[in-house]
Amino acid sequence: MNAPVKMDQQSLLAAPVKSGLALDKKRYLWAISPSLPVIGIGILAGYQFAPKPLKKVFALGGPIVLHVIIPAIDTVIGKDSNNPTAEDVRLLEQDPYYARLVKTFIPLQYIANVYACWLVSRENTSLLDKILLGISMGAINGIAINTAHELSHKSERMDHILSHLALVPSGYNHFRIEHPYGHHKRAATPEDPASSKMGETFYEFLPRTVIGSFKSAIEIETRRLKRKGLSFWSKDNELLQGWGMTAAFHGSMLKLFGKGILPYQVAQSFYSIGLFEIINYIEHYGLLRQQDENGKYERTMPEHSWNNNNIVTNLFLYQLQRHSDHHAYPTRPFQALRHFDEAPELPSGYASMLLPALIPSLWFKMMDKRVFDHYKGDLNKANIFPKRRARIFKKFGVVDKLLNIAKD
Repeated sequence: MNAPVKMDQQSLLAAPVKSGLALDKKRYLWAISPSLPVIGIGILAGYQFAPKPLKKVFALGGPIVLHVIIPAIDTVIGKDSNNPTAEDVRLLEQDPYYARLVKTFIPLQYIANVYACWLVSRENTSLLDKILLGISMGAINGIAINTAHELSHKSERMDHILSHLALVPSGYNHFRIEHPYGHHKRAATPEDPASSKMGETFYEFLPRTVIGSFKSAIEIETRRLKRKGLSFWSKDNELLQGWGMTAAFHGSMLKLFGKGILPYQVAQSFYSIGLFEIINYIEHYGLLRQQDENGKYERTMPEHSWNNNNIVTNLFLYQLQRHSDHHAYPTRPFQALRHFDEAPELPSGYASMLLPALIPSLWFKMMDKRVFDHYKGDLNKANIFPKRRARIFKKFGVVDKLLNIAKD
């Protein structure tokens, strides 16, 4: 038998390391997400130059891509549950290529938004077309919130500024504060405005999450400033900075292109916020972190987020569907997120779940049984919408411990 070979430091430094492509087979496919604004620009150009009968099709290009084309491709391509090794995770986290990809989205997003404002300002653009184009750009700006999400978890101030820039078109700047410091603390609990409850429709969830998250962001920033001896109205208030950036951008667009773009601006903002909050609705539906005898919640684990490994949607959303690992390691970049077998699995990718989430009867049919199965029939462990608690327990024939306690 040969003696083991000892390597000196110089030999170790010269040892081959995995190339980027060997580490990540999807390395160059991640460019799909920052290329999304380019698709938006193509949709806008199609609307501008298409013959009149086809203009409405291009005006609705965003929802067609989001709700039809991506889910169809997602279904055909399928899933990828491959995980990076611990060493691969370390190397992937150190690779600056991925951070550059995320940031590339933002200038392209602004080019698309300015082009859209110019397009809807033309006299021959009807009111309906302004709204439809707003919906299409809302799809782009809604996914931009996911770009802001990736940047919001970084520690550098410049990343936080870029996160706000991605949020400016939608006007959802409070997300930069509430998500990392509010949602991540309370996820999968009844106290979290961004965690939906079993039996709660999206239309009940939407005002609760929008208003609750907004209030939460103000409370979080107020406390942070108070610790520094500053008032809410300080120039150091990051919320005021973000809102100022939003006001400056939309004010500049109105100044450049006129008040006629207002229907477009409102439509794209509403659609982008709605799109983002549908994804929020999906991510933790009915899941609950358990409490100990002192009322303290257990730490967030893989079983507290709905996951999915459909490749195409993950490529568009920076692997947001691997949500369990994101909550376990919030600062871990998207390229290093892992799959967990114990995490509850959605029936299909986020893109395919968007429309069912808007139809309560279909959503409950698809998801309530999954919540029931996840908790092995003990719905006392689930996050239940109080208004429908009795009906849900009756439907599944489960004994409600809270009801028994109340009787006693």
